[in-house]
Amino acid sequence: MTTERNAEPVYSDRIFTVPNILSVLRLIGVPVFLWLLLVEKADGWAFALLVASGVTDWLDGKLARLLDQSSKLGALLDPLVDRLYLLATLGGFLIRGILPWWVVLILVGRDAILTVTLGIYKRRDLPPPEVIYLGKAATFALMSALPWLLAGQMDWAAAGFGRAFGGAFLVWGTAVYVWTGILYLGKAVAVARAIPPVPHHDHAG
Repeated sequence: MTTERNAEPVYSDRIFTVPNILSVLRLIGVPVFLWLLLVEKADGWAFALLVASGVTDWLDGKLARLLDQSSKLGALLDPLVDRLYLLATLGGFLIRGILPWWVVLILVGRDAILTVTLGIYKRRDLPPPEVIYLGKAATFALMSALPWLLAGQMDWAAAGFGRAFGGAFLVWGTAVYVWTGILYLGKAVAVARAIPPVPHHDHAG
C-alpha cells in the first residue's frame, strides 16, 4: 500500500512571517470590532474594520504562497481567526438585530458539528482534513456579506444597495457553507468507517 505523504503540503516551523503577523493583527481586531459595534455603535468604523479584515485574510494567503512563508502556525491561525471573526460578527449582528436568529443558528451549528468530527481524526492519529477551497470561498462570501449588511444599517445613500448586496451574498455564502459542511462531515464518516481508532497504550505491560 502506498502512502500519500508527498501530497501533503509542507509547512515550516517559522513564527515571525508576514502572513502570521497579518493574522495576529486580525485577531486583535476581533474585540475591537465588537467594541465598535456593540458599545460605541460606531457602524462606520466597524464596517471599515470588517473590510480590512477581509482584505488581510485574502492577502495573508497570497503572501504565504508568494513569499514561500507557509507555516504550521499560519495553517492553524488563519482558519481560527476566520472562525472567530465570523462568530463575533454573527453574535454582534444577532444582538443588534441585523441578522435573524435562525441564520446564526445554521452557521454556528455547522461549525459546532464539524468541531465534534475532529475527534474522529484525533482518535486515529490523523491530521484534520485539508481545507476545501469551496469552503474558503463560502467564508469569504459570508465575510463579504456581513460588512454590506452593516452598511445597510447606516444613514447614507448606499444603504439600500448594502442591504440588497449583502443579502444576496449571505444567501449564497450560507448555502455553500452548509454544503461544504456536509462534504467535511462525509469525509469524517468515511474515515471513521475505513480506519479503526488507534488503541491507547495506557494498559500496555
